[in-house]
Amino acid sequence: MAGIQKRGDHLPRRQREQQAYRLVLAGAGTGVAGVVTLVLAIAGVIGLGLPIVLLLLSLLSAWRFMKVTGQR
Repeated sequence: MAGIQKRGDHLPRRQREQQAYRLVLAGAGTGVAGVVTLVLAIAGVIGLGLPIVLLLLSLLSAWRFMKVTGQR
């Protein structure tokens, strides 16, 4: 039993919690910025590229959060 090794992707609980918290902050921030810039794009103030990128980053953060927390 002495030869048992941890999985290569194993993170302690505290590190997973910190990573999940950072992902929530990043996802919320990019989501809010994405919605605000989308409204500005609809109003014709800015182009549509920035809101799309921000909303995609928000979705990526949400996907990573679910992967970190084990939700599917």
